[in-house]
Parts: sequence; structure tokens; C-alpha cells
Amino acid sequence: MPASTIIRNARVVFTCTGGAPKFGPAQADARPIRDASIVATDGMITFVGPAADADRRGLPGSGATVVEASGCTVIPGFVDPHTHVVFGGDRREELRRRLAGATYAEVAAEGGGILSTVRATREATEDGLTSAARARLDQMLRCGTTTCEAKSGYGLQADAELKMLRVIRRLNAEQPIELVPTFMGAHEIPVEHRANRRFYIDQLVRQMIPAAARDGLAEWCDVFCETGVYTPDESEEILEAGSRHGLKPRIHADELAESGGALVAAKVGARSADHLLYVASRGIHAMKDAGVVATLLPIAAFYLKLGRFAPARELIEGGVPVALATDLNPGGGFSPSMPFAMSLACFGMRMTLEEALVASTINAAYAIDRHDRVGSLEAGKQLDAVILDGEAVDLLKVGVPAIRAVVKRGEVCWSGQ
Repeated sequence: MPASTIIRNARVVFTCTGGAPKFGPAQADARPIRDASIVATDGMITFVGPAADADRRGLPGSGATVVEASGCTVIPGFVDPHTHVVFGGDRREELRRRLAGATYAEVAAEGGGILSTVRATREATEDGLTSAARARLDQMLRCGTTTCEAKSGYGLQADAELKMLRVIRRLNAEQPIELVPTFMGAHEIPVEHRANRRFYIDQLVRQMIPAAARDGLAEWCDVFCETGVYTPDESEEILEAGSRHGLKPRIHADELAESGGALVAAKVGARSADHLLYVASRGIHAMKDAGVVATLLPIAAFYLKLGRFAPARELIEGGVPVALATDLNPGGGFSPSMPFAMSLACFGMRMTLEEALVASTINAAYAIDRHDRVGSLEAGKQLDAVILDGEAVDLLKVGVPAIRAVVKRGEVCWSGQ
């Protein structure tokens, strides 16, 4: 007999249905249903609607797993479309230094920053990287994340990059959060190739990207398009190489200055351009015309003390779909919490609660091409859900637990009770 699950008698279910991506006024269309139940069979939703209708239909029958949600709010499981969850080493001391006044650039110039993590990641074993990343994923799950993107990018050499991607594949089979793998060998120019960056770019294009694609280890290709890292022309070359090998493009863009990354995203047809603190109006127009999602990472801007956030209001009013992500990483993304990202989006980027919720669910799912199965609560999709004590706005109470339970494919995979 098929396994059935029912989340019953919720105060309100925010379904976030209605197509993807949502942009402009639709960015706030979270589609609530009051006094609702959700029914799933074998982890796939078969009914979402008024609880009375579910009761009248006798759904889902005896032997079902029943989750009582009286007085609760139910939302889609969070989708985190930008993380660096796999890495070696520990850079918390750098945070202490930044709190004492050191800048990110100063720390990096002294051997810290990304290159510090590169050294530790190269030295780490696959087992060690897997164990450390699993603990971070456990934290993300408790914060309501049920699907996330995961990048390589701390190896910066073929063996180490592929090692990270193997860890992502292994973790995808060993824990509840669904992982979407991204190759990001173009995260930085490694120290050993700084005098001849062309040699490393040739390695990326001719060796590393083909290997990641050939072994089926990556779905996406990402590049850090930023002053002092990869130029727009180099970024375009790398992303086009990825596309030739079947890796879909996405890009770190306009984070520390107007780097031209948003324009590259539009030119190569990237699904998502991420960060965008310094995106200019021309970049916004280009992204809108090309259908690029703006994935914004306010947690990184907060912890890096950058003094500004991405212009979410201008992006929304410009017709660009906005997604939110944590940027979980060892140097600036210290929080695994999508609710914290929502709080910063609401109070630092002037987004409404509904806009932030859509950005964290269906738009985030679209940003990693998973909108066909996650990101909204509707028939035919996976039952990935977060059950909240009280109301959705309680997610914005930083430091106050609002999540009662997390459901992945119809199974309660975490409960705070």
C-alpha cells in the first residue's frame, strides 16, 4: 500500500503557487489558504485545500502519517540556491579580526580569506569534508532548508575540485536535504598561478570543466566575476565552456563593485546572477530582458560589514525575479538560516514578508531549476514543508525558534518537539 501523509488543520498554508519565477507585483503573491490540509502519497502532494474538503473526501485513509498542524502555519520547504557548504578548515578567527577593524581585503592580503580555505580543503580527506559538511547541513535542516545548491571552489586544482563534488554527491545520498551541485573552479586564481592566470583559465576550460561534466558530478558552472578575480571576458569564456559540456551557467556578480557580472549573466543566458550589491540600472534592465534571476545574499553583506545591501526594491520594481540565499561559507556566510536571510531582506532591503517568502521558496527553486518539483505546495510536487508555531511573521524573530517541524518528501525529518 502506498505511504500516505497528511498535514492537517493548519491555520494557514502559504502555497506559493502560480508559476515560476514570480516577479514585479507577483513577487508578493504567496497564495495563502486558510484552515487547510495537505495530503501526499509516496512523498508527492495529491491535495492542498480546505481541511473540510480533505475530511469529506476521507483523505488519506487509515495507516497514514498524520501531522497535526492546528494553530500552525505551513510554508514550502526553504530552497537555498547559493551555498559553499563543503569546505575544510575554520576561519572564525578572521571574523574576530574583522570585528576588531580589519577589512576583508587586509585579511586576504595576509594569506587569509578564500585562499586560507583552499589550503585546508586541499589537505582534507573526503571523509573529513563529508563529516564537516553534514553537520552544517543538519543546522540548515533545523532552519527549514529542504533543498540547497552546493558549490565546489575551494580546491582550485582538478583533484581537489572533483573531491569536493564527490563529497556533494555522497552527501546527497546520505542526508535529507536535496543537493544541487555546482562546479566553481573559477572562485579565485590560485596563488601558484597568479603570475600566469591564463594557464589556470586554460586548465578550467580544457581539463576541469570537462572532467566535472564527464563524471556527472556537476549540473551548474559558476564564476566569481569581480575586480581582481575574473574579468567579464574571462567569466564569459568559462561559462560558455561549461555550457558546451552541458553545465548550466550562473555567476557571482557585482558584489564588491560594478564588475559587469550582471551584463555577462544576461549575455550568456545565466539562470541566476548572485550578490548584486553594486548592480547598476543597465544591469537590471539586461537581466530583466534575459530572464535572469537576482539571487541576493544579505547574510554575506551583513557579516562582511560591507555597509550596504543589494537593491532589492529596484530589482523587483524593474521586473527582475528575486531569490534569497544564505551564502553559507567559512568567511562571510556564518549563518545557515534562511529565516535570518528573510529578516535581513525585510529590514535591510525593504522587502515585504510575502516577497521574502516567495524569494526563499518558489523563486529560489527556479534559480536552481528545481521549480518543477519543489518550492511550492501543490499537487504533483514533493511534500517539502516547514511547519511553524504561530504565524509566518514569527520567522523574522531572530533567535526565537519558530519552526515546529520540517518535512521532506512526506516524512518528518526534523521535529523540535
